Amino acid sequence: MDSDDDNIEEVVEGPLDENDQPHGFCMVTYSSSDRFEGHFVHGEKNGKGKFFFFDGSTLEGYYMDDALQGQGVYRYEDGGSLHGTYVDGELNGPAQEYDQDSRLIFKGQYKDNIRCGLCWFYYSDRGCVVGEVNDEGELTGNHVAYVYPDGHMALLGSFVDGELIEARLSSLTVQENGRPHFDIIDNSTIYSYDKSTSTCIANHRLLPDPYESQHVYVGQSLISGAGEGLFVKTDTDPDTVMAFYNGVRITHSEVDSRDWSVNGNTISLDEETVIDVPEPFNQTDKYCASLGHKANHSFTPNCKYDPFVHPRFGLIKCVRTIRAVQKDEELTVAYGYDHEPSAKSELPAPEWYIKELQEFQERNGEVPAGTKAC
Repeated sequence: MDSDDDNIEEVVEGPLDENDQPHGFCMVTYSSSDRFEGHFVHGEKNGKGKFFFFDGSTLEGYYMDDALQGQGVYRYEDGGSLHGTYVDGELNGPAQEYDQDSRLIFKGQYKDNIRCGLCWFYYSDRGCVVGEVNDEGELTGNHVAYVYPDGHMALLGSFVDGELIEARLSSLTVQENGRPHFDIIDNSTIYSYDKSTSTCIANHRLLPDPYESQHVYVGQSLISGAGEGLFVKTDTDPDTVMAFYNGVRITHSEVDSRDWSVNGNTISLDEETVIDVPEPFNQTDKYCASLGHKANHSFTPNCKYDPFVHPRFGLIKCVRTIRAVQKDEELTVAYGYDHEPSAKSELPAPEWYIKELQEFQERNGEVPAGTKAC
């Protein structure tokens, strides 16, 4: 991301001065296969210019005396970008970074190409971690906070490289100078990193998530035969994270080898991992650290599953609204089971799901979308 270049020039296309140096708008290809297109004055970059690096990334900005100065944009090969302030070819000053979908993933400061001072690191699920970075540009310290997607509720405490060690429930306010201020809400309850394994769902199984507790509760489902369900505490807008789906982490082959009677609370996390809430942890008196597994199925759901980076549980899934929901409304998701065996899985959907699918098709005269959700 540094605009300085130690390569030997290989090919120059464009006007040259009396000393055969690039002078005017030129394209210079270096021995490393990097390429620069822009304005030169007697061999030095001066004016607008753009580097095209061999790995597919680019760096664009305004050059003075052969160095990038002021605002520059570095675009990664995957489509993400970093918009920063350059001094003599190095990042020095405010910067913002975006992923390939143009979502903000970093906001803060750089000094000599290293992040410094107060920095915000954002996840695609809209949660973030904020605090003063160390000399290596890492969020490590005793006054770092994870901020939930609502932008207010936070866990403030000790983090190492952005990972929670222990923290207390807090509330975020922002002072006039833009620096965050946190007020401790609960000084007695300690939250710590508690990622599940294949045999341990959580070390603190009965410690509820404070954000989830503010949004949902468990009650008797309104769906016949469904048992318990997940309900909304207050009127909520679309695209709001409501609950979290944590559980033990098992393999797809393990799930496929079992009967559906023990697969009722499984959800695919990625190609390798399935999250499962097995007996007896489907009972809230045995496990209530997360409640996303309590959301029941519907072919006309008001929610969906999304990936979520949780400060306690690591990468899991969440339940997110897809439309506005009202207080005491039951939250539902489309489970998206395969209703026929496939090359990927020899395990068909459970009988209740196939029956409901057939009834839905008969009522609507069509096949519901999203049979591969989760």
